[in-house]
Amino acid sequence: MRPAHIFAFSTASSNATIPVTLQALEKRIGVNNTTAAFTVPFGATINMDGTAIMQGVATVFIANVYQIDLGVTQYITIVGMSILASIGTAGVPGVGLIMLAMVFNQVGLPVEGIGLILGVDRLLDMMRTVVNITGDATVTCIVARGEGTLDDAIFNDPEAGTIPELHLPHKIA
Repeated sequence: MRPAHIFAFSTASSNATIPVTLQALEKRIGVNNTTAAFTVPFGATINMDGTAIMQGVATVFIANVYQIDLGVTQYITIVGMSILASIGTAGVPGVGLIMLAMVFNQVGLPVEGIGLILGVDRLLDMMRTVVNITGDATVTCIVARGEGTLDDAIFNDPEAGTIPELHLPHKIA
């Protein structure tokens, strides 16, 4: 999964990472193409784990910055809105902040607080995307195991999907 993680980190886009994630799941993990070709694009669309986590953490952070006490009802609202926002978020860079404004409005936090997050959002977006594609890959493996389309020989082979080391016949000076 390393190539998919690196690609996801550098692009900050779940959708752009789909081909690399598919290749890693098929060649390194042993998931059948039929299963992966359905679950990975579907997951890239609605399974935004990193986005949901970030929205919850960012909302509590901004509440603390503005010294606003949140009640149990507001925490439940944060969880629900973060989940809904993560399902509705597109897999492109920077969209999480727009959805964060929706969560702030529902909880009664000032939307201006997004400005505090804006400066570091690119780095956060890169990390969110890695979490998102890891969640997609995990769900794909679970589905493949349940459907009987996971190749255990590839899954258990630590060398599967890697490039073999190049052995030259003599030293290069």
